[in-house]
Amino acid sequence: MIPQPRPCVLELPEYVPGERELKGITEPIKLSSNESTLGPSPQALQAYADAATQLHRYPDPDQNELRDALAEHFGLAVNQLICGNGSAELIQILIHAYVGEGDEVLLSEYGFPLYRIFAISQGASVISSAEVDCVTSVDHLLECVTPKTKLVAIANPNNPTGTYLSGSEVRRLHTNLPAHVLLLLDEAYAEYVTAEDFESGLLWATETENVVVARTFSKLYGLASLRIGWMLTPRRAFQTMQRLRITFNANGSALATAVAALHDVKYTKHVQQHNQLWRNRMTDDLEAQGLNVIPSMTNFLLIQFPDEPKLNSDAAANALMDNGIIPRPVSAGSPTNCLRITIGKSEENQAVLNTLKQFIQGT
Repeated sequence: MIPQPRPCVLELPEYVPGERELKGITEPIKLSSNESTLGPSPQALQAYADAATQLHRYPDPDQNELRDALAEHFGLAVNQLICGNGSAELIQILIHAYVGEGDEVLLSEYGFPLYRIFAISQGASVISSAEVDCVTSVDHLLECVTPKTKLVAIANPNNPTGTYLSGSEVRRLHTNLPAHVLLLLDEAYAEYVTAEDFESGLLWATETENVVVARTFSKLYGLASLRIGWMLTPRRAFQTMQRLRITFNANGSALATAVAALHDVKYTKHVQQHNQLWRNRMTDDLEAQGLNVIPSMTNFLLIQFPDEPKLNSDAAANALMDNGIIPRPVSAGSPTNCLRITIGKSEENQAVLNTLKQFIQGT
């Protein structure tokens, strides 16, 4: 006999991150992980350099400076904010605290795969609700709610589709959920949204006892390597999660750099404007080439290719990689025959457009 893991752990699907390297190419164009290719702000970089002088000190276990900055920036109550080693860690803590054997976790069809992994690791069942044209369906989610439903998790906007739910639809979902069911709104890409009918859960989650909103510094703020995220929770949920949060879970360099990034509003507006410009330009160009681009409110595009073997997503991925560009083929459980491509620097985006134009034309 040898030590055995819990059976549910052996059932976990593997999360496969985007590729980082191309054989034979020293500096490929990496557009596979939805990173901010413009990088952190100058103020954030200076804060990171300054924090290096304090590497011998433990960080603030209560994360006060960043929580205060978040509360001031977004107009939130500081005693409902919790920071962590990326928003993924906080989502894992939340599910660990509230979901167990026999419970059901309800996800949208093309939802972010980590929710599924965390739920199954707790011994819960995962229920998948059908989407409509790659958009989360509130009606279908509500049809799937049962007495066993413990948590509903949606990314808004969603990954890998890039689509979003309007504020009225999210509120309708919450209104029709039983009071004991937690609604997790993962808003990792919310800062990129330009749709007028979008509404962040941060604006109203403080009024509820069962809505949690997760945010990250990995996307807009360009701090993916530092792994720093945060969550707005009801006060009772905050107290519960604090029991599970490991002391010093967010490192000092990450906390200090995030504060500086948050304050550099001029730079973040520049990143947002760049993203919107190229998101629109690339969508128009790719659709003019006959490709189907799923409408996106994020920093990436999900592109659907023809079913023909010479023009499908596998062939397109090979063409891009032959030209030093790393896309993200979507995994099982995602829309079929698609590539997800991060919006990068201007020259990187143009390289994608040129390569795919030549690919479609067969030249």
